[in-house]
Amino acid sequence: MTSVFRRLSVITSCALVGLGVAAAPASADPILGGIDFGSSGAGSSYTYAVIGDVPYGQAQIDVFDKWIAQINADPAVSLTFHLGDIKNGSSQCSDDYFSFIRTGFDTFTKPLIYTPGDNEWTDCHRANNGAFNPLERLAKVRSVFFDRPGRTLGRQSIRVASQAAIGVPENVSLTRARVGMATLHVVGSNDDLQPWTGIGKTAATPEQIADEKQRIDAAITQVRNTFAVASKTGQRAVAFYLQADMFDPTVNVTQNDAGAFAPLVQALATESKAFGKPVYLFNGDSHVYNSDNPLAPGSKWLSFYGLSAGVDNLTRVTVDGSSNNKDYLRVTVNPIGATDVLSWTRVPYTQQAAG
Repeated sequence: MTSVFRRLSVITSCALVGLGVAAAPASADPILGGIDFGSSGAGSSYTYAVIGDVPYGQAQIDVFDKWIAQINADPAVSLTFHLGDIKNGSSQCSDDYFSFIRTGFDTFTKPLIYTPGDNEWTDCHRANNGAFNPLERLAKVRSVFFDRPGRTLGRQSIRVASQAAIGVPENVSLTRARVGMATLHVVGSNDDLQPWTGIGKTAATPEQIADEKQRIDAAITQVRNTFAVASKTGQRAVAFYLQADMFDPTVNVTQNDAGAFAPLVQALATESKAFGKPVYLFNGDSHVYNSDNPLAPGSKWLSFYGLSAGVDNLTRVTVDGSSNNKDYLRVTVNPIGATDVLSWTRVPYTQQAAG
């Protein structure tokens, strides 16, 4: 494969119908608007990859095409989720860079589902990012990466249910092997409620607050619809994919860091308890692989997010990212009868980034 990413050294110097898609054919599985591109037999399984916070810096850009090629060559992987942050937090949020990454994304041979991170729009107010208005960069991200609402990226693009009708085309949903899956555009920097200090703001602007409310409301709608359909159709589990680490174990977070996530966490807790089956939450943002039960009884996050009771059936998985980009996560929906609905393993990249 021609190394499209190596050329960036020149550039870097510079639910259901209610989700906004038409109903699927009557013969399709009714989950999430009738769209089921995975096998649905009782003993079926399905495997996909999850990556995030990549590529970070020139060294990773130089090998990202090889990492894509390795995922493409993995015979088990049928789809990839990218959990956002397509650049590091100290580089330019330029049109050229976005186009460059889109060209790379188009080399995924299987479907690619991407949900934005904060580095590609929220934090672009920073001087070393170009001192952009973040909402202008968000519009650009949507125009570059979500130019075909209701379709994934990748050469083998597939249909997905989309919230394009309510202005959030990046929130999509589908099902695989009787597991409902959905992306949620929720990002770090307190879901973009932290001030845009790089362009002279000392508090969140009215436009910023309105955008955050639209996105968090859309995410909550996505969560509720996913659970509703999963319950109605007897799905085995649900899984959500987002950038923000709402339960970062490595820092002492405050309400200014993560308070904006409270309505979403409360909805996840309520719906997970009612669903009663396994719920999975995959995120990037904090860069270090982790698997835990963040809302289990006794967790510090219960009081932080205003919850009165623990949730036993929610598992959170953080993928490696940033300087820890040494592997991708291979996730398998196991056949019925297996101990766990989902299992996963970290697959090392055969070529590591320099340095």
